[in-house]
Amino acid sequence: MSGHWTGYIGNLHVHWDTLITMWTVMAFVIILAFIFTRKLEIIPNKIQTAAESVMKFFIGSLSDIEEGEKHIPLIGSLFLFILFANLMGQLPLRLIHIKEGEIASPTNDINMTAAMAILVLVYYLYQGFRKKGIHAIWHGLSFAGIITTLVDFLEMITRPLSLSLRLFANIFAGEILVSALLGIAAVGLPIPAMFFEIFVAFIQAFVFMMLSIAYISTSVSEEH
Repeated sequence: MSGHWTGYIGNLHVHWDTLITMWTVMAFVIILAFIFTRKLEIIPNKIQTAAESVMKFFIGSLSDIEEGEKHIPLIGSLFLFILFANLMGQLPLRLIHIKEGEIASPTNDINMTAAMAILVLVYYLYQGFRKKGIHAIWHGLSFAGIITTLVDFLEMITRPLSLSLRLFANIFAGEILVSALLGIAAVGLPIPAMFFEIFVAFIQAFVFMMLSIAYISTSVSEEH
């Protein structure tokens, strides 16, 4: 794989290839959502049935959290964005030549995955403070309370790191494998690896979503 196509917006150093693919995926998800919700009927057609099945999947995933449905906008958006972002690296877009780098999954950029992990961190901290106030992270001046507070603080640091590195490493490694096979293999040999990476794309989107749900659940749980 090539390096990133880098540049500047003012004094801000950016990866242009990641920005291009990120906005492409976002536009695709928005257009898809518009198409699926444009004409809702009491008796659903095939498109509406598919959309309702996706919503049931998200509702079911959040069923163990009190008022879980209010988290669907974040959880659903993350899952769909990550899924299609992961899949983008398996399309023949990598064969399009740009100034530097290549057109690949935006999730193969640690900056992208870290930004999403930080978004999840800010969201579940906000939900925790909203429900429990300072007790979301502070457990009192007792020995047990201080230890629990320190453990929670350590978890706050490691959770986004774990989320971002897991997603980045799996997608980046998969694209390196496919790129290597494209470079050295005969026609058709990379196809099994590409199918496997499509499966990984779904799994990684699902894992990111479920871990995010677990963190939100822990943050708003009364037992926490």
